[in-house]
Amino acid sequence: MAEDLSSVYQVRGRVKWFDPAKGYGFVVSDAGGPDILLHVNVLRNFGQSSVADGALIEISTHRTERGVQAVEVISIVPPERPENPVLSDFAELDQDAIRMAPMEPARVKWFDKGKGFGFANVFGRSEDVFLHIEVLRQSGLSDLQPGEALAMRVIDGKRGRMAAEVLAWESAIKD
Repeated sequence: MAEDLSSVYQVRGRVKWFDPAKGYGFVVSDAGGPDILLHVNVLRNFGQSSVADGALIEISTHRTERGVQAVEVISIVPPERPENPVLSDFAELDQDAIRMAPMEPARVKWFDKGKGFGFANVFGRSEDVFLHIEVLRQSGLSDLQPGEALAMRVIDGKRGRMAAEVLAWESAIKD
């Protein structure tokens, strides 16, 4: 049975938690009220398969018999990050140079959230690029799936090529 979407309304809030393995999470509205269900399919329609806990999010929602749920993601802003570099690998590098590195199209080779890292390949290049979980978190993501398309700022770190910033591909091409 089709649900009545005439009562769709926009909400700003924070991601309470999101578990890509379970396929859902919850948002807490800035205006208060019940937690809002955020299903992975709604997030995928925005171009992401995960979102970091604490991220600011603007969504369209509607009330169902089972509660309030998101029907569309309008925007996501990563959680605030500390002024100091997220990884020691970045501490000795020029922060302006990192910010000026071009965003490059890439695809996830593999990522293990439990281990806190994985690898991706920039299109047209064969070398692996190291992805650290803290870089994902500062970019507003919490997990990646093999084959997922990304845009990354890649730098030469102490241990080789590594991502300094990661965006979902769809988010990167909107900017």
